[in-house]
Amino acid sequence: MASRQVIQQQKAGEAVAPAGIKPKNMAAERKNRRALGDIGNVVTVRGGVEAKPLLPQVSRPITRGFRAKLLENNTHTTAIENKSLLVPNGALQEKKAVAKKPIQKKAVVISKPNPEEKIESSSDSNVVGDKAKKPVIIIRNENDKPVEEMSSLKKKAPTLTSTLTARSKAALQIVDIDADDVDNDLAVVEYVEDMYKFYKSAENEGRAHGYLFIQPEINEKMRAILIDWLVQVHQKFDLSPETLYLTINIIDRYLASKTTPMKELQLVGMSSMLIASKYEEIWAPQVNELVSISDKTYTNKQVLTMEKRILAELEWNLTVPTPYVFLVRFIKASMTGLDVENMVYFLAELGMMNYEILTYSPSMIAASAVYAARATLNTTPLWNETLEMHTGFTEAQITDCAKVLVRFHWMAVQTQQQKLRGVYKKYCASERRGVAVLPPAKFLLDATHLSTDK
Repeated sequence: MASRQVIQQQKAGEAVAPAGIKPKNMAAERKNRRALGDIGNVVTVRGGVEAKPLLPQVSRPITRGFRAKLLENNTHTTAIENKSLLVPNGALQEKKAVAKKPIQKKAVVISKPNPEEKIESSSDSNVVGDKAKKPVIIIRNENDKPVEEMSSLKKKAPTLTSTLTARSKAALQIVDIDADDVDNDLAVVEYVEDMYKFYKSAENEGRAHGYLFIQPEINEKMRAILIDWLVQVHQKFDLSPETLYLTINIIDRYLASKTTPMKELQLVGMSSMLIASKYEEIWAPQVNELVSISDKTYTNKQVLTMEKRILAELEWNLTVPTPYVFLVRFIKASMTGLDVENMVYFLAELGMMNYEILTYSPSMIAASAVYAARATLNTTPLWNETLEMHTGFTEAQITDCAKVLVRFHWMAVQTQQQKLRGVYKKYCASERRGVAVLPPAKFLLDATHLSTDK
């Protein structure tokens, strides 16, 4: 009966005193407990609106310490709800507020501070009704002075590779020669570097090496006379520079693979120019014009027959990097005036006329012509980092070839070379700035040539 009575009293919400202890005034205690149980459980809003209970239902007695712990854990989840319920008079009659976008919290990376420094953080993003502000981290030293201030939007730091590349270019003073042609579609700035890398890799495939040992009737002087005559024909027809360099390339490649008698050497030159003109020019010279300019030494049929033989021998491979391809790029990298440009072309054509120049690759011939032209016109420095980067050659690598070109320049004004003056006369004209009459760079000549000159 005693146990049944205890259960009934517990169901009724009454307190049961343990055995041996005199029960207290139960009515007063129940009244006090009901009053304490109402504190914080239910919030009554003006106007009769009752809020949800703040604390979750628990199975253990809610003491003051346990209640404080629950309130502390649920502060963040109930703060906004409580503030929305505890509103002043008349606030419930306002219009519905527009839903705001959720505020995305951004992570802040903070470096580990020194032991003497204190870190303070401040943020106003939890305040309802105010715009969220970016958190700011302030590091203070032991003297309570700000040391560093960081925002949540951290700037992107440059990579190590980009930093080293920028520093190396600044130290080497390499100039961007394509900066002015960014908007020029014909300059193909996006692909020009890759194009010249391909030219350098393919220049030896379309290059003729020494071949006179297989030509019993042709020597160096005959070849020089032929090219000197073709330079004058090229100028008379007003053809493009690409045509002249491709003509010489076709002649050398054909003679390097096919034995040719001396009587057909001029015919090979005429047919080679016809092929190059068809490849490069918009309006190529006609066959009868070439026959006429050669004093009708050959017939039209002979020119066309030789054209077929040359194309068959070369397997129709005409797309080759000639020295002119590299000259255009290297002159641009030189960043000099018209005098240096014309001197470069003058020295390059003198070199192409001489058989000795076939020892060097087209890109080295072009780079050496730029170097020799700058030396002839006393342009300082003779070689720089920009030229070295775009040509791929150092000053020491092109010195020997440059000396050969300067020697050709010196030989062009000597008495024994009076018959081969086609290139010299071409660059004595005013439209070529008369660069041929300028004295050669004597400091690049050998002592033997200087003594003969005197």
